[in-house]
Amino acid sequence: MADLKPNSRSPWFWIPTLYMAEGLPNALVASVSVVLYKNLGVSNAAIAFYTGWLYLPWVIKPLWSPVVDILKTRRQWIWVMQFFLGAGFAGVALAIPAPHFFQLTLAFFWLLSFSSATHDIAADGFYMLATTEREQSFFVGIRSMFYRVATIGAQGLLVILAGLIQARTSLPSLPLQIETSPGAALVETVNPPKPNAGMGNRSGQFVFAEPGTVQINPQMRPKPDIQVLIDAAKEWNVANGFCPAETAARPKKISWWTRCFSQPLGKILEKYFGPKTKIAGDVAGDIGLTRISLSQPPGRDVVVIPFVKSGNVSIAEGARLVFNATNWNQPALVVFQIDPKLKGSFSTVCELRSGNIPFSWSTAFTLIAGIFICFGIYHWFLLPKPPADMLKSFNSSENFLKEFFKTFGTFFQKPKIVVMLSFILLYRLGEAQLLKMAQPFLLDPRDQGGLGLANVQLGLIYGTVGVGVFILGALLGGFAVARRGLKFWLWPMLLAIHLPDAVFIWLAYAQPENLFAIGAGVAVEQFGYGFGFTAFMLYMIRIARGEHQTAHYAICTGFMALGVMLPGMWSGWLQEHLGYPHFFVWVILATVPSFLVALKIPLDAEFGKRTRAN
Repeated sequence: MADLKPNSRSPWFWIPTLYMAEGLPNALVASVSVVLYKNLGVSNAAIAFYTGWLYLPWVIKPLWSPVVDILKTRRQWIWVMQFFLGAGFAGVALAIPAPHFFQLTLAFFWLLSFSSATHDIAADGFYMLATTEREQSFFVGIRSMFYRVATIGAQGLLVILAGLIQARTSLPSLPLQIETSPGAALVETVNPPKPNAGMGNRSGQFVFAEPGTVQINPQMRPKPDIQVLIDAAKEWNVANGFCPAETAARPKKISWWTRCFSQPLGKILEKYFGPKTKIAGDVAGDIGLTRISLSQPPGRDVVVIPFVKSGNVSIAEGARLVFNATNWNQPALVVFQIDPKLKGSFSTVCELRSGNIPFSWSTAFTLIAGIFICFGIYHWFLLPKPPADMLKSFNSSENFLKEFFKTFGTFFQKPKIVVMLSFILLYRLGEAQLLKMAQPFLLDPRDQGGLGLANVQLGLIYGTVGVGVFILGALLGGFAVARRGLKFWLWPMLLAIHLPDAVFIWLAYAQPENLFAIGAGVAVEQFGYGFGFTAFMLYMIRIARGEHQTAHYAICTGFMALGVMLPGMWSGWLQEHLGYPHFFVWVILATVPSFLVALKIPLDAEFGKRTRAN
């Protein structure tokens, strides 16, 4: 019997926009929030832990998915959630410039994640009700494509927009050169009077350093002597309000978990597996000192971030400086320290970045809020009204609890369910940690082990090119499985999603400056991720087969989110103790369990093959 169309409106009018509205909040909450907090000076450990918790609504969304089915229609849930999402993103935009931005934006991101997960439930259910089987087969690729287009818009274009606004709002700065000189005088005291020589004959508002060329003697000095000078510079910066509030805040009470577990474990990791320190025994590399100043009073808080172009020089003090109306007429101190292994002549440049970070991100999230208000209005009028999407009567929910628990019971009674769930939880164990730390690594200064990219470069390389090759890898993976089946391609896809992670080991050790080399490395990793991710998605479909297929697939996606959330939460803490190079080595080691579990999973040879009938 021929399929009956539930309505006359073409799916082309609403499927692209619906799945863009589904993809945007997921990318913004899970990925772009990482870039936002990194720009605002939050530590990697805090970023990974707190943004990792934002996955929880996607983990537990199967628990309240029946509510969406019982209360109101899916069509109503869709446009109501889109208005909620618009309001939530507006709240993020307003909270970013606030003094307690971290707590406030996290609260809004929590609301956004719950709204987004609810929107996913309604949108996927509506798609099934408002299309025929033939249309579902045709548009499954279309909806996935527009979901990924939304990801590019969030991780690529939006990050680029924020970067461009930061660049346009950045104050001009005079060049700052750092070089070694065997005859350079040793820094003996910290003397912070306001300099005048660095201004020259220039007028207007700009950032300048005095001296403009920092000469450092390439010799080692006693560590206590160096530490006294660094502490004096820190004391000056804190006293004059240049350090962020969290840096100078009163120490918090240490919890039993920190005292009994994380601190001892962290010390062991740092001792045996931590990054190579710049300190050699009781001696340290010499330091150089410069004073950062503004030429005129600022009309807003100005954050100045020195970015050193080489990993041979680190910033021992003054990595993030805040100038305001009360301290602009005092110089902030920046202490540069060279690697004690560095010998001979050396020269590098320090870039003084001072863009209006809160304004740039507030503007970006205001734009997103407006887009979702438009989505809500558009779908209010343009979504079809399929007869199957009707409000259920109260009597239809009388046996709700019984059916609800039956659905879960039949899922966990599947043969070898423990092995199959282990596969879902462990397949991305390494990749989940890499995903959370990849963007901080690309953004962090080179002296901290990162690659020192600006937001525009990050958005182009990771959010645009990276997502683009991910889509290409996923399309190729789907085509390959359709030809030979999942069992044939399982192990090649396991290798494809895991082995390219080693590219980040090379990036961390070599720290290449060439953007094409960085982009090529990210592209290789993302292509392998997309190709290998195909096996993961198809195997969840295989697990969900049978009675209650839709509900069982939702349960699988919940476990999938849990497999990303838990490893991602601790990845920042682990990276801070291991350093980037050793952390990426750990990522490769963390892929081993997925290979072991793959040996045990049940999988028939014909699953995934496209038959002639299809």
